[in-house]
Amino acid sequence: MPLYLNDEQTMLRDTAKDFVAEHAPVAHLRGLRDANDPTGFSRDLWKQFAEMGFTGILIDEAHGGLGLGHVEAGVVLEEIGRNLSPSPFLSTAVAAVAALQGSAQAGEWLPRIAAGDAIAALSIDEGPKHRDRITMTAERAGNGFRLTGSKQFVTHGHVADLLIVAARTAGGADDQDGVTLFAVPRDAVGLTATPERLADASLAARMTFEGVEVDADAVIGEVDAGRDPLGRLLRAGRTGAAAELVGVGGGAMDMTVTYLKERKQFGTTIGSFQALQHRAAHLYSEMEVARAAVLKAQQLLDAGSDRADEAVSVAKAMTGMATTLSVQEAIQMHGGIGMTDEYDVGFYMKRARVLAEMFGDVGFHADRLARNAGY
Repeated sequence: MPLYLNDEQTMLRDTAKDFVAEHAPVAHLRGLRDANDPTGFSRDLWKQFAEMGFTGILIDEAHGGLGLGHVEAGVVLEEIGRNLSPSPFLSTAVAAVAALQGSAQAGEWLPRIAAGDAIAALSIDEGPKHRDRITMTAERAGNGFRLTGSKQFVTHGHVADLLIVAARTAGGADDQDGVTLFAVPRDAVGLTATPERLADASLAARMTFEGVEVDADAVIGEVDAGRDPLGRLLRAGRTGAAAELVGVGGGAMDMTVTYLKERKQFGTTIGSFQALQHRAAHLYSEMEVARAAVLKAQQLLDAGSDRADEAVSVAKAMTGMATTLSVQEAIQMHGGIGMTDEYDVGFYMKRARVLAEMFGDVGFHADRLARNAGY
C-alpha cells in the first residue's frame, strides 16, 4: 500500500485495523440485522471505541479528547467501512463534534462523546435527497424558540441523546442567511422519532417537531448565522463519509481479488484471465485516486484552508463513483455466489449505496463544483 500517512497515523491505522476487524467484522453487522436489533449498533462496542480513544480523536484535550485531526478520524472511518461496522462514529464523533467545537454547548457534550456516554444525530435533511433547502421554522417564544417541521434520514435519531437541528429563523427556504443550528435533547416535548430500516440494515429516523420549545442556550453559534457551524458539520461529515466509502470500496475490492486468485475455471484460476486482470487493475487505480482525493480533503480541513470546501466535494464525488465501481465489479466477478445473502459481498453494495447518498451524492457534488466554478 502506498505510504500516505506519517508514522503516528500509520500506528493508529494498524491499531484501528486490528481492533475493528476483531470486534466489529461483517459478521457483527449480519448478527444485528438477523436479530432485527432495534438500536442499530452495539452500545458496548461504542463504549469500547471510547476506551480506545477513537471517539475523542477530533475533540480537544481540554474536553477529554486527543486533539487530532480529520486525517486520523478518516483512518478509523476507513476501517469501519472495510468491516461494515455499524457505529455512530461518523455522525457523533466526526460531524457533530465539528459543529460543537467552540460552541457554548461544547463543555456539556464533548466530554460525554469522548467518554462514549452520548450519541448525537444530525437532523438536517428534509427531503428524499440531500439539498441546501431548509424549511423547518424556529419562531421566537419567550426566551427561546419553538421548532416546527420535520426531518428525514436522521441516522440513529431514535436513540440519540442529542439532536443537532438546522432550522430557519429568517428568510426563505433557499436563502443562505437566516438559518440557525440548535442542540436539542432527545427527550424534548413534542419531538417524535419514527425509525426505518435502510437498504444496508441500518436505522434512520423520520423526526417530527411539533412546537418543540428550546431556550436560547440551545443555539449553536449565533442566531441567523447557523451556516457557519452547519458548514463545519457538513464538511466533516462529507469527508468522513468519503473516508468510509474508501473503506467499503477497498473491502469489496480485497474480497474480489482474493476470489480471482482462488476460483478456478477450465482448470486454472480466473485471475489469470487477462480481461479480469484489466478490470481489477482499473478498479485498483480508481480506488487509489479516490483515496488520494480524500486525504487531500482531510489535510486541507486540518490546515483550515479556504480550498477545503472544494476538495471535500471532489472527495465525496470521487469516492461515490469509485466505490460504486468496486461493489458492482465485486458482484459481477463473483458471479452467481455474489448474488446470495450468505456471501458478504452484497452487504458492501448496500452500504455503499447508503453512504453515497449521505451528505450529497455524486450528482449533488458535481453540480456544486460546477456552480462554484461559474458554470
